[in-house]
Amino acid sequence: MHSAGKSKITRVGIMGEDMKRISRAFRLNKRLAEHIWGRLSAPLSASLQGLTSAYGLSVGKGDVLCLDGRWYVTHSGLLRLSARRGCSGMHVEIVPDFCDPPNSRWTFKAKVFRSGRPEGYVGYGDADPSNVSALVHGAEMRVAETRAVNRALRKAYGIGICSVEEIGSFAGQPASRPESTKLPQPANGNGNHGGPKVRDRLCQIIRQHQLDATLVKSYATDFCAVKTLRDATRLQVENFVEHLADWAEKDRNALICQLNSYMPAKAGAA
Repeated sequence: MHSAGKSKITRVGIMGEDMKRISRAFRLNKRLAEHIWGRLSAPLSASLQGLTSAYGLSVGKGDVLCLDGRWYVTHSGLLRLSARRGCSGMHVEIVPDFCDPPNSRWTFKAKVFRSGRPEGYVGYGDADPSNVSALVHGAEMRVAETRAVNRALRKAYGIGICSVEEIGSFAGQPASRPESTKLPQPANGNGNHGGPKVRDRLCQIIRQHQLDATLVKSYATDFCAVKTLRDATRLQVENFVEHLADWAEKDRNALICQLNSYMPAKAGAA
């Protein structure tokens, strides 16, 4: 009896620690979410608490996004969740009968396997120029594959909210303001901001992925560990541009969250 009582106390202690950890994670998620999207309504806050508690999703890591007053899970968030929950495998294949390559219409089937469960969870994803954002025209095949994987992962782990990659276009992210597209030119190194080609590529990335240039400048300053971007060397700027381009291509949603974390600094500077 004494041993059983001690074991029960231990379990209660562990549960108490878990509750504290979840509570801390939710407070952090809510604080960051309100930092980015403004004050959350009671239903939105409750929903975020559920996503934090049930799935361990993180706003800071870009696992979820709030668009038009609704939560959406991201591809990167689903992949991280599957890694935590012991996903044992995934199979993705094209569905030829529902594809029309000349018209950029693609359909994929994905099957996700959970550890210890022989049956798989199937999801289909389709994409064509009519149901993807103009930003990803030409990449419909990759979008269709991602959508199929997302649907299979959501089924496997019981996530009812839609993934942001499944919606017709990526809405809710403001384009860069015209007045903020001009970036200062650092004079360190050769005094040429890494050269016109680097500047042009940086501006191209900002336009292509609809990033806020002011937030990009703040992030660049932090990335290069300088007080102002003018103090950065050519090599530092080149490294930042490579980093920005790579992140924008691989996971734009997470990059947007990172850039939005600089919004208070931008407001303070205004």
